[in-house]
Amino acid sequence: MAKKVNTFREYLNDEERVSPEERALIEFDVELIGKLIEAREAKGFSQRELAELSGIKQPAIARIESLKSKPQIDTLVKVLRPLGYKLTITPIQERPARSHK
Repeated sequence: MAKKVNTFREYLNDEERVSPEERALIEFDVELIGKLIEAREAKGFSQRELAELSGIKQPAIARIESLKSKPQIDTLVKVLRPLGYKLTITPIQERPARSHK
């Protein structure tokens, strides 16, 4: 029987329920959409205004922002462009190897 959890964070950190790979994907989604919302608000755009500028319907933007749907890459590009952002691929920064002296 799985142990009782009281919060989403406890659930997310329970490796019997959520694998490290699943946790990384969830955290990525939350961070990505959080940055999208921050960028929209920093520009002073409502969801409706962003919809008009991006060509993506406002209900779709609402679903993305509430994490009820994951955007396709082309949708994300269309939404990010009026916010002054683009998607990039960057290398993962590896920790320097320890010397064994």
